[in-house]
Amino acid sequence: MNTDTLAPVLTVDEVAALLRVDRKTVYSMIRRGKLPGVRRVGRSIRLGRDAVLRWLGADDPRPAEE
Repeated sequence: MNTDTLAPVLTVDEVAALLRVDRKTVYSMIRRGKLPGVRRVGRSIRLGRDAVLRWLGADDPRPAEE
């Protein structure tokens, strides 16, 4: 997946594709507080692209305090 073309706000499915995991895994990570940049918009969940990419490239994969 080319990260240059990602929208600034990602869906759970887009994050799952980026991480190459099942969407249930992403929901579980969100529930456990393991992914940064999570925002709820009504009943939908969105994740900030920059926060996810920073987390993905970090030496310490724990989410930063927001």
